[in-house]
Amino acid sequence: MTSVQVESVAKPMSWAMLSRALAVPMILGLVCFLPAVIVAQPGTGVRDNAFWMQLVLTCYAGARLATMILSTGRRLLQGVFWMFVYIAMGVAPLAQAVIGQTPTPMVGPRSDLVSAIALILLGCAAFDLGALLASRRPLRRRPGTQGRVGPTAHQGRLTLLVVIAFVAGGYYILKLGGPAIFFSSRQEISASVAESGVVSAESNVGSAFLKGFGTVPALIALLFYTRRLATSRRARRSPSTVLVWVALAALNLIVNNPVSNARYWFLTVLVSLLFTAFPSSAAIYRSVLAMGVVGALVLFPYADRFRYNDEGYKPVQSASVFEPLATKDYDQTVMFANTISWVDTRGHTYGRQLAGSGLFFVPRAVWSGKPEDTGVRVGQWMGMKMTNLSAPLWTELWVDFGAAGMAGGLALIGYGAARTDRRYAVAVTRAGPGPGSVLAIAAPLIAGYTFILLRGPLLQSAGKFAIAALCLLLVTSFRNRNGQRSR
Repeated sequence: MTSVQVESVAKPMSWAMLSRALAVPMILGLVCFLPAVIVAQPGTGVRDNAFWMQLVLTCYAGARLATMILSTGRRLLQGVFWMFVYIAMGVAPLAQAVIGQTPTPMVGPRSDLVSAIALILLGCAAFDLGALLASRRPLRRRPGTQGRVGPTAHQGRLTLLVVIAFVAGGYYILKLGGPAIFFSSRQEISASVAESGVVSAESNVGSAFLKGFGTVPALIALLFYTRRLATSRRARRSPSTVLVWVALAALNLIVNNPVSNARYWFLTVLVSLLFTAFPSSAAIYRSVLAMGVVGALVLFPYADRFRYNDEGYKPVQSASVFEPLATKDYDQTVMFANTISWVDTRGHTYGRQLAGSGLFFVPRAVWSGKPEDTGVRVGQWMGMKMTNLSAPLWTELWVDFGAAGMAGGLALIGYGAARTDRRYAVAVTRAGPGPGSVLAIAAPLIAGYTFILLRGPLLQSAGKFAIAALCLLLVTSFRNRNGQRSR
């Protein structure tokens, strides 16, 4: 046996031993220790059915997240899904139940909260069922692809994407008054967008397109060039490739920095870059999932420092690390309960809300009855002054299609996530599709954007998602090296 073969055998064996050593403390920490510490916190919460169901949901999500972290494969989409569920719909609502305080008031009866937690559990089980069904279906290998997995980027069209990124990003910067505004606060950015003339009283479509095209092409172009430098020695020796990457990095530093962008979007940028730059690193994959929990609990509630200017910023005052979870950001479960109360007064919308999200690009001047964000509509019904409220994916599906439609939708999402994860794992570990693999860019990008899609509302997240899809379609080539079209 050669030294290379010995090394290749030693690596999986060492990880197998390490994973067995970490399995027990990882599972105990996520499933038992952290929930127990939260339950032991002082508070005025009621230990009723809602509390015990929330504890079950937290332990369930913790067990699934531990499985994702300890998995021998890289399950990007599934891992991010369970990280979000564990944090935003598990640990945070459990802390709220113990402390007796929520970021958003609950206007309906306590039974609506019980129903919301039960529906979240149903959706999680449906997601798992879909993923299980996907794992039982073998991946079909297309003949004639010579080991390649999925389409690759067309060099000429990738150059066009780079040009679009610089033109759109430059226009975005000039429209808002120069680079300095991007390092002030999101409040200043919003004021500059309003002064730019792209926003009307009836519609925010112009603002969404300006921000979307100003940020998304720049990120995707950077991901492709990062992938190229990470996987190709020839690219690293090419001055032109390195210079383009440096220029794209500088552009992203301006338009996609954490100061001028929402925290969830910056998470998308960070996660997609990490998974693209280190596609075959098991350590990076597991570190993102494991440290993501710590960051979400400790750092994320304080990461809105740049949302307002100095006069509007109010620092968090708390005596416990868990108190910000009950007072900031994580309103997904309580908003699901409020949405149940809202639907009780007017009924399900039977696809109308999703249609509004799918047709996000249609101005309200053209479609006078275009639905608003689900979170906004529920917030208005609640009488809230601040209606930038979440509407998690469970809620969006339930509002339109009820419990059965929600379960079916999440089962399909689980199936698609598992299939994508398997193809991505093959792409970055076995097949070696090269620096231009579209799947090796799309999967990390979707994994990062999953935070936004799961948090909702969908209408807010549809714009950038559609622009990203257009950029990927622009550069995608379905022909192999011999010029034959992939089947």
